[in-house]
Amino acid sequence: MTHRDEARKTGRFVDLSHEIEHGMITYKGLPAPLICDHLARAQSRGLYAEGTEFQIGRIDMVSNTGTYLDTPFHRYADGIDLAGLTLDSIADLPGIVVTAGDGKAIGPSAFDGSDVRGRAVLVHTGWDRHWRTDAYFEGHPFLTEAAAIRLRDAGAALVGIDSHNIDDTSGNGRPVHTVLLAAGIPIVEHMTGLGNLPPSGFRFSAVPPKIRGMGTFPVRAHARIFGE
Repeated sequence: MTHRDEARKTGRFVDLSHEIEHGMITYKGLPAPLICDHLARAQSRGLYAEGTEFQIGRIDMVSNTGTYLDTPFHRYADGIDLAGLTLDSIADLPGIVVTAGDGKAIGPSAFDGSDVRGRAVLVHTGWDRHWRTDAYFEGHPFLTEAAAIRLRDAGAALVGIDSHNIDDTSGNGRPVHTVLLAAGIPIVEHMTGLGNLPPSGFRFSAVPPKIRGMGTFPVRAHARIFGE
């Protein structure tokens, strides 16, 4: 078997997540993560045999940090939380990429001709180019409520976007979160690198820790592309 044949069989991984860094802002008004040592290497040398050292890190952050996944519990008190997610709802899903147009509001017509049933639907807006800049927080692309209803009714398994929020944040309503999470459809926000994916022919995963009583957490979102 040639290297190319092996690659077609095993697939190629594409990372779709932003790095989480000390002091970075994901969402204005929410605190930045504090990343530090709980046990520094120099301190550990007095605890272990000569030549042996360890670092134990500590992070203090809100759950909406970096690239993260929303569960129904994020929106609904009786919804499924992180611990309640089944792996088949967030891992190894068949995926498609839908490239949005130039408009800020992405309506249902953006999904015309796309078979979304049972798939992770990743909306590529290119807004990740503004990550870690002030422009990221203003005038971002978002889905309309009608688009969310379309995706729900068409059987989407998960919906992701490479923008600041899947909803319009100019007001206090969050209809896309309301529609999708009520239907048990997880949401992944603040993605990146969607332009590196083909329209289809890949598997998508975004798996958070199994935490009881929490509705959102960062993920290492990634795709595995086959057949190249």
